[in-house]
Amino acid sequence: MKKVKNIAVLLVSATILQCCSAEDPIEEYYNSADGNVTNGTIFSSQTKVSGSSELTTFTVEIDKTTAEPEQTVAAYYPDEEDNLANNTFETEVSIDLSNPVAKTENGVTITVNGGHVTADHGSSKGICYVVCGETSNGSLTIVGDKKYELLLEGVNITNPDSAAVSLLSSKRAFIVINGNNTLSDGTTSWNDHKGAFYCKGKMLVSGSGSLSVSGNYNNGIHTADYIVIDRGTNIYVKSTTNHGIKANDGVYINGGILNVEVSGTAAKGINCESNIQVNGGRTTVVTTCGGEWDSDDQEANAAAAIKCDSTYTQNGGEVLLKSTGNGGKGLRAGWEAYINGGTLSILTSGGTYSSNNDTSSPKGIKVGTKNEHGVLEIHGGTLMVRTSGKGGEGIESKGTLTVADGTVQVSAYDDGINSAGDMTITGGSIVSVGMNSDGLDANGNMYISGGNIVAYGAGGAESGIDTGEQYRLYVTGGSIFGIGGRIDATIGSTTQGIVSTTASVQGNTTITVQSGSTTMATFVMPPYSTSGTVMVSAEGMTNGNTYTIDWGTTSNSVTASESVGQSMGGGQPMGGGPR
Repeated sequence: MKKVKNIAVLLVSATILQCCSAEDPIEEYYNSADGNVTNGTIFSSQTKVSGSSELTTFTVEIDKTTAEPEQTVAAYYPDEEDNLANNTFETEVSIDLSNPVAKTENGVTITVNGGHVTADHGSSKGICYVVCGETSNGSLTIVGDKKYELLLEGVNITNPDSAAVSLLSSKRAFIVINGNNTLSDGTTSWNDHKGAFYCKGKMLVSGSGSLSVSGNYNNGIHTADYIVIDRGTNIYVKSTTNHGIKANDGVYINGGILNVEVSGTAAKGINCESNIQVNGGRTTVVTTCGGEWDSDDQEANAAAAIKCDSTYTQNGGEVLLKSTGNGGKGLRAGWEAYINGGTLSILTSGGTYSSNNDTSSPKGIKVGTKNEHGVLEIHGGTLMVRTSGKGGEGIESKGTLTVADGTVQVSAYDDGINSAGDMTITGGSIVSVGMNSDGLDANGNMYISGGNIVAYGAGGAESGIDTGEQYRLYVTGGSIFGIGGRIDATIGSTTQGIVSTTASVQGNTTITVQSGSTTMATFVMPPYSTSGTVMVSAEGMTNGNTYTIDWGTTSNSVTASESVGQSMGGGQPMGGGPR
């Protein structure tokens, strides 16, 4: 597993992302410092958050026709040479796969064996291969010591026993897609090929056409280096046996329409041993496969729509992920994940996968592993996560979790949002529902200094807001509404008043907290009813002052304090949870 950190995970600003940069992002980093839950709308005196109805109804389906979203973030290239605009390929060599001809032309030697064509440009520079035609029993192989351009002009290649296209040069391959192009391999292989479309070097994809790749033996697309996908492309990848797109050294999506489907056991839609960064376009990934026992790592292994071993960063674009098999995950990042912009929508519907006394639970987002503590930070954008299968958590970090901005809406069978370490909320708007567990669950300290929060937990011993034993909840800002069987948190310190009470809450009810004629906070409940222990806090509330909570049909007066009632921090659980 390649554990590489990337400076691109940092916050988006006008100075961070450039259209092309010669800087090494790695060097820059080290040199720098079965139940469905519905959700509601949150309002506060400062912020209005809507779209909760979409959380309960949104779907994720392959979509090849809807136009890609407008670009709002600059494209990123690991090296300035990766941008086609910074290169010139003026020497064209034409190949017609319908009628291939052996020849030597402009320093390129083309050999033909039936429908199989090999082009070797040796040390010739500036070569542009212009390829058209179709073959039902053939392939295209390119070798050479210099970078080159491959212009696909409406090709249709099927190779029954190996890769359709093999780019065996270790130099940069600039792949330009024009017209409609289709690549497919067979279910057998004489050379155990890695993908229907294989590239040994850097794979740099642009153009305005479409490309459909079917992997029936192994991966759909496989690059031994990294892949960059630019705006304007329309790519569909399907694999029935392994991963959709496999990249050893990085995946950078600057734009385009990218659809990936996989159905192989424990397959990943996009699988990278390094970093994945999304800056634009619309990426849709669907997995429909179950899990398997990983004999190398000695653990249960399940599918994931996107998996990277190092860092996932999203600065823009639309990402839609769905996993339907047991243990399936939407986004799985080995080290870190940074959501800075764009939209990220995730569905999982499978239950827990078990094998050899080990399990793999379904999760919308999982950051970190049992051996690597994760870091998850949300600094912008819109996240919607819904998990409905038994055991499914919404968002989990194996280390720390921070929300500084953006809109986060989670509806989960198990915990809504969970961190193995500290959880910090400094801004943004959060709605988190744990249908059978906690709304917000920090196994370390929880620090809330801003933002607008609605946290729903189940009844009994489950909580709207939960911190680990021996840890504390620190409140120094923000508007907070938590309800569950209890609020299982001990206050460490607070600079604003906290109200704890018990109540029954009707779905879709508007709840307000008032001081005389001043509204301190307004919350619109999700469209289901619940009862339990309630915690409310808002900026401006002070210790000892009396406030009125209007529950929609009734109201009562409560007095704020700097501590919590008996039903918090280990009091008797109550309430039946959302219903």
